[in-house]
Amino acid sequence: MRRPHCSAEPFDNIRLDLYKKSPAVAAGGSVRATSSRRPCQGRLPRCLHPTGEDTTVNAITAEGLVKTFGSGEKAVKAVGGVDLVVPEGTVVGLLGPNGAGKTTTVRMLTTLLAPDAGRAVVAGHDVVREPQAVRSKIGLSGQYAAVDENLTGRENLWLFGRLYQLSSKEASKRAAELLEQFNLTDAADRTLKTYSGGMRRRLDLAGSLIVRPQVLFLDEPTTGLDPSSRLDLWDVIRERVAEGSTILLTTQYLEEADALADDIVVIDHGVIIAQGTADQLKAQIGGERIEVIVHDPEALGKAEQVLNLGSGGQCLRDDHTRKLTVPTHTGSKGLIQVIRDLDEAGVGIDDIALRRPTLDDVFVKLTGRHAEDETQAETAQGRAS
Repeated sequence: MRRPHCSAEPFDNIRLDLYKKSPAVAAGGSVRATSSRRPCQGRLPRCLHPTGEDTTVNAITAEGLVKTFGSGEKAVKAVGGVDLVVPEGTVVGLLGPNGAGKTTTVRMLTTLLAPDAGRAVVAGHDVVREPQAVRSKIGLSGQYAAVDENLTGRENLWLFGRLYQLSSKEASKRAAELLEQFNLTDAADRTLKTYSGGMRRRLDLAGSLIVRPQVLFLDEPTTGLDPSSRLDLWDVIRERVAEGSTILLTTQYLEEADALADDIVVIDHGVIIAQGTADQLKAQIGGERIEVIVHDPEALGKAEQVLNLGSGGQCLRDDHTRKLTVPTHTGSKGLIQVIRDLDEAGVGIDDIALRRPTLDDVFVKLTGRHAEDETQAETAQGRAS
């Protein structure tokens, strides 16, 4: 295999940043990645303020993280006091609109940005006081594939391994393992110029696993991918968790968080505004509801009166879409009753449905925006860049 020159020029990416920021590298030493989990030796493995009774080991614990860019009147507080706990062996989804502070939070947790205030412990090590130790235990895949188009898939992974101080033999072996795991063996010796977007993202994720990280950070890993490629990456994420990794996943695809995350954290304007399981978050906005699309806009008033009688005045009206929404506690029986009541009142309808809360409903209630709009904007930005 042709060995690429181990130069920084083509690799202006997060993984190289992690390597270059290491104090050991700056001093001429080495940063040897390891997946071993040594005794904690007083490095706060459970939480920042352990009680002695908590048996849950946290892979990530953050308290009061703050990051401001600029100064004076132009200062922008990207993160304004984030508290976060990620138990070992779990997947936590970090949701939020564009500019909410997701990526800034990840960059602080991965030692790429120093927080202005607060403290964070990742894999048992303080991100400010022990950055080298943190970097040896984590993997990171950013929003866009950080790979070299002029190298083959195998060469990219070999180079990542060498940057993490694996020997040439170890890097080659690990590259072969990851190429097989990510179904890229057939394309291993082709340059990345010939890869599809999904193949590049898979290779980028493979690169983040080169040292079998204890904690894996995935920042918008499926942005811009087709549905099939996204599902393939979901399988890879599940495999990593089954093998013992902890994952912090930022995403704007709500079905992705629903399918993968054990816990979901919603961040907006740099602060966490909600946290819980998907079911817990959905329960916060109420139970089932009936949605009715009235055929004639002139009949909206009459239909609203009918639904208010049956719901105690809880009907919500949207004149633009001709939609009426009413809560129900009786499921399909309530749906049938609404149909009967509207029919008796002579109100024609175009559509009627019984809806259960979704994560998009949660997103709208908490942020005032639809996740679909945020995702489309993010995808367009990625294609333009």
